[in-house]
Amino acid sequence: MLNTILTGDRPTGKLHLGHYVGSLKTRVEMQANPTNNLYVMIADVQALTDNAKNPEKVASNILEVALDYLAVGLDPTKTTMFIQSQIPQIAELTMFYMNLVSVARVRRNPTVKSEIEQKKFGEGVPTGFFVYPISQAADITAFKANLVPVGEDQKPMLEQAQEIVHSFNATYDDVLVHPKGVFPPKGMGRLPGIDGNGKMSKSLGNGIYLADSADIVQKKVMSMYTDPNHIHVADPGQVEGNMVFTYLDVFGTEKEKIQELKEHYRRGGLGDVKIKRYLIDVLEAELAPIRARREEFAKNPDHVMDILRQGSLAAEKVAAETLSEVKSAMGINYFN
Repeated sequence: MLNTILTGDRPTGKLHLGHYVGSLKTRVEMQANPTNNLYVMIADVQALTDNAKNPEKVASNILEVALDYLAVGLDPTKTTMFIQSQIPQIAELTMFYMNLVSVARVRRNPTVKSEIEQKKFGEGVPTGFFVYPISQAADITAFKANLVPVGEDQKPMLEQAQEIVHSFNATYDDVLVHPKGVFPPKGMGRLPGIDGNGKMSKSLGNGIYLADSADIVQKKVMSMYTDPNHIHVADPGQVEGNMVFTYLDVFGTEKEKIQELKEHYRRGGLGDVKIKRYLIDVLEAELAPIRARREEFAKNPDHVMDILRQGSLAAEKVAAETLSEVKSAMGINYFN
C-alpha cells in the first residue's frame, strides 16, 4: 500500500538539532521506503500568521531551510519539497473548511490557546494565527496525506483536521482522506535546549544549528548546562537534568562508555570539561558530513531554489486535482 505523507517546517530560522532528531532523520528514513510518497512543505504562509509585519524574516529563511533539508539527505528525486504559498489551492480549501468549523471549536484547541498565551497576543491575536489549524487541515488534505508525522503537542491540530475531513465527507461526498498521526516513540520527546530549558527553540537562542561551524558547536557545548552543584571535579554530580548526558543519550553510539561516564560522574572525580569534550566529538561525527553537504549546496543557491520551484509545480498539480474534486462534491465546479 502506498502511503502519502505530509510534513514540514516554518521558515523562521535555520533548523537545529531539535528538528533533526524530532523529524528530519525520520523523514530521510521514510524517503528510503519505496511505498512512501513524501511531501515536505516549507510553511511560509503559516509563518506569516505571526510575522505579517516582518515578511523579510520569512522570505530570507526559505533558502536556509531548503539547505538544511538537502544537507540531512532529503532527495528531490524521491521527495517533493515545496513552498506553501506557491500552492494557491491550499488557501481556497482553507476557506471552504472554515465554514465547517465554529469559532467555539477553534477556541477550544489547546495548542492554539497555549501559543496565543506564549506569544502574549492578548486581544490582538491575528485572525490568520487563530485559524491556522484549519489551514493545516487544508495542507494535509490537498495532497490526500494518510500519514502525518507530528509531535505530541500537535495532536490537537491533527484531531482538528480529522474532524474537518469527517465533516466534509459527511456533508458532501467521501472525497477527503482521513489522516493518521505518526508520533515519536515513547520517551523521545523534544530535545531540550543547551540551557536546560525544556524546549530547543529559535526564539530562546538555546539551540545548536545544523549550519553551525565546528567552532560554534564547541563553544555552545562548553557553555551547556550541567549540574550547578558540581563545583569541583571530586564532587559527586547529578546526571538527571544534565544536558551533556541528555545529549549523549540521544547522539552517542558507545552506550557502555556513556554508562560508565554516568557512574563515574555520580560518584565524583569526573569533570564537566572532560564530558563536554567527549560530547563535542560525538556531535561532530554527526554534524560534519551534514555541514559539508550544506556548504556544497550553498555554493549554488539558484539550483536550490529551482528544486523548490519544480517541487512546488509538482505539488500544485496534485492540489489542483484535489480542489477540483472538492468543488465537484460541493456542487460548485460550475464549468466542468
